[in-house]
Amino acid sequence: MTRIRVLVVDDSVVVRRLVTDSLSRDPQIEVVGVAANGKLAQSKVEQLAPDLVTMDVEMPEMNGIEAVRALRRAGHTMPIIMFSTLTERGAEATLDALVAGASDYVTKPANVGSVQESMAQVAGNLLPKIKALVASPAAGGRARGALGAGPVGGPAAGARSAGALAPAPVRAPRAVVTRPEPPVHPLRLAILGSSTGGPEALSKLFTALNKPLPVPLLITQHMPPVFTRQLAARLDRLGPALVHEAGDGVPLQNGHVYIAPGDRHLEVRRVGAALQTQLTDGPPVNYCRPSVDVLFRSAVRACGGDLLAVVLTGMGADGRTGCEDVVSAGGLVIVQDEPTSVVWGMPGAVATAGLAHRVLPLGDIAPTVERVLHGAAVGAGGGTA
Repeated sequence: MTRIRVLVVDDSVVVRRLVTDSLSRDPQIEVVGVAANGKLAQSKVEQLAPDLVTMDVEMPEMNGIEAVRALRRAGHTMPIIMFSTLTERGAEATLDALVAGASDYVTKPANVGSVQESMAQVAGNLLPKIKALVASPAAGGRARGALGAGPVGGPAAGARSAGALAPAPVRAPRAVVTRPEPPVHPLRLAILGSSTGGPEALSKLFTALNKPLPVPLLITQHMPPVFTRQLAARLDRLGPALVHEAGDGVPLQNGHVYIAPGDRHLEVRRVGAALQTQLTDGPPVNYCRPSVDVLFRSAVRACGGDLLAVVLTGMGADGRTGCEDVVSAGGLVIVQDEPTSVVWGMPGAVATAGLAHRVLPLGDIAPTVERVLHGAAVGAGGGTA
C-alpha cells in the first residue's frame, strides 16, 4: 500500500510532535519530515516531495501565509492544510492563507483536558481532510492543491495569481447525467452550500457578480465561529453584494447575502408573506453544524420550489438530501464541476445522484446565477424584483 507522505510545519516542538504522533497512528499516513518555519519548509518540500503539507500560520522568519505564496510561486501544487487558532487574528490569517493558495484548514485543539484528547481531536480533524485532498497513487491520482486566487479584495481578487499554479494532474472527471430543467417560474430565494475550497470559490463567485441579486442569497459554508464572521466581512468587500453573518429573526432583503454563523444552523422561516432567518442549535446533520441540508430543506418548506440551489466544492455529501427536496418541489439545482472543485464531494454527491440540472465550472456559475435570477425573480417580499 502506498502511503500518503506528509510534511508537518510548525514552530512549536510540542505541536510538531502532537501532529506527527496523531497522524502516524494511521497506516495510510507517513510523516516524512518536519520544519520549524516557512523558510525551512521550502527546502524540505524540495528535498522530500511530500504529497501534502500541514502549515502553522504564525511562525518566525517566514510565516505560513508567506510560505504558501512561496511554494505556489515555485510551482508546488500539493495540498496545504493550515493549522490555525480559533481567534479573530487566527481566522483572518487563515483566510489570507486560503486565498494565497492553501487548500483547507483545521483549528488547533483548545480547552482539551489531556494529550490523548488533543491527539484524538487533531486526528479527527486532519485525517479526513488529508485523505480527501490527496488520492493515493494506487487510487488513481492526486487531488489538486488550491483553487487559486489573489488576495481577497485586492486587484487580483477572483483571478488566478502567479503564485497559484495550475492544478496537479487528476483522474478523468466522472461522467454525470443532468436532469431536465423545470419550466421557468418565479424564484424568491437563492441558497448555496460549500465546504473545503469554499472560501476561495465564494470569493471568485462574488467578484464575478455584476450587480446585486434580485433575491436574497443564504449560504452555509462549513466553518467554525469567528471564521464565518471574518468570511462575511471579506466577501462584503467583493463585488456588489451586501454580505452579513446571519442573525436570528432577520427579515430577508433582496440583494443581501446571509452566511450561517459557525456552530449554528441557518434556516428560512415564512412570516406572513415575508421571509426571515432562523438560527437553531439542533444536533449536527451529516456531522455538520451549520448544515447545508438543514438550510435547503427549510427553504423548501418556506418557498416550495421557488428556489435556486447551488452546491460548490466540499467534502462529504451535505446538501444531497436538501437538493432532493428542492428537485421534488420544482426548484433548480446547479453544482460545481469536478475539474474546478478542490474536493468534488458535496457537488459530486448531488450530481451522481442525478439531482443536478446543470454541472458547471466555477467561472460559469456567477453569470448563470445572474441570468437565471434576473429572468425569473419575484424577490423575498413576493413582488416583482
